[in-house]
Order: sequence, then structure tokens, then C-alpha cells
Amino acid sequence: MIKKWRIRIPSLTGNKTRRAYIYIPDEAFEDASARFPVLYMFDGHNVFFDSDATYGKSWGMAGYVEETQLPMIIVAVECNHSPDNGRLSEYSPFTFRNDEVGHVHGRGFTYMEWMVNRFKPLIDRKYPTIPDREHTFIAGSSMGGLMSLFAVTVYNSVFSRAACLSPSVWFATRRLDEMLRSADIAPDTVIYMDYGANEFGNHFNMRRRFATVAGILIEKGANVNCRIVPDGDHCEASWEKQIPFFMDTLFYEL
Repeated sequence: MIKKWRIRIPSLTGNKTRRAYIYIPDEAFEDASARFPVLYMFDGHNVFFDSDATYGKSWGMAGYVEETQLPMIIVAVECNHSPDNGRLSEYSPFTFRNDEVGHVHGRGFTYMEWMVNRFKPLIDRKYPTIPDREHTFIAGSSMGGLMSLFAVTVYNSVFSRAACLSPSVWFATRRLDEMLRSADIAPDTVIYMDYGANEFGNHFNMRRRFATVAGILIEKGANVNCRIVPDGDHCEASWEKQIPFFMDTLFYEL
């Protein structure tokens, strides 16, 4: 079952509402004592339904977990659609400027503080979760991939595993590298990170940037599963094909 909420993030958008999607496995209704790991996902409107997806194509996450009978809860929150760089602002830990998008005021810290201190406790109260760090994961693509990387490193006491698909590691590179190097990352941390082969030409020197970030994570002691996706593109259809890879990583040895 997928439930839809209308939620508010007062610290970011005041009283304006956005959608949150919660996938609950059938087992939760069949066994009242059952408890489940939780995967938090960015760009929630693109996770389950083609009809809600920005470009008419979702990841189809519910189909995968139902087909594989994977016992988990998935919580996905819609992004900020404001044309004034709303999504980039909420999904960036850093304020930055470049020729592509202009000035972006990074509010990623504010977003994660809301998720960790407000939203996650609400989900844990309302649904049959296993709330501890070991069973709390996070995932996203593009800027959501960057935020997943941010979450699992800076908020490592909350998230033990992350899937970072096509993460936007191409800007604020010095600050990003400093953030990763200074993060307190527990040795059981698991990070899946991939990039599509067709994406490397989208930004300058991306092969080196991708390798640098992966190297820092490995040096920090994280368990990193790093892939270059053959013929992979920067779109939901390509990310959907990676679901078996990153889900196997998130649940490995769990």
C-alpha cells in the first residue's frame, strides 16, 4: 500500500504543502508485531507513480519491492518545485553560484535537520519501523544523490546506508571534499554510488570528480560499492534499472 500525505516544512516553505509518499508492505497489515527497515528517498514525486513524475516516468519502486517481497517501508518526500531554484536550494548543503543556474542559497542543512528531528520521529511513531541507525537508509539521484551522500556522512549517527545515484558532486568541490574528509563515518557505513557512462560529458572533469569522491569515502573507511553504469543516462528510466544493484547493496548482510 502507498499512502499519500500533504505535509509542510515550515523552516523551508512555511505553510505551503507538498506530497509525501509512504509505501507499507502487506506484511504490516497481516502481522501486527512486524517491524521494518526504512528507506528515505528524495524527489518523492518521481519514486512511485508515472502520473506524478516530473517527466512522466517514475522509478517504479513499489513494483520492485512487491515483486521481490522485500520487507521494508519507503518514505519519499516531494521536492520544492519553485522556479527560483527551489529544488537546488533545498538539496544543496552549500551556497554556490555558476553559469548554469546562477546564485543558489544552499539550505540542505535545514532540510536534513527537519528530516532527522521532525519527520523521522513522526514516521517512527506512526508506522511499524525499526527506528535504529542500522535499519535506516537514504537514497536519491542527482541533487538527491548529493543529499544522500551528505546525509549518510554528516548524519551518520542516523543513517547507516545510502544509495547515491548520479550524485551532483560537480560544484562546490572544495567544500564537498572538506565535508567528507571531516565527517565522522562509522566503519559499518555502506554507500552505493554510481554514475552513468553517458553522463560524464555533462560537467567538466566528471570522471576525476567521481573518482575523487569515491576515494575519499574509501579512505574514511566506508564500505563503498561504486559503479559506472554502461550506457547510463541522467533520467528516471536509467535510475530505475539500477534498483536491483543498489537495493542489494543496502540489504547486503543485513
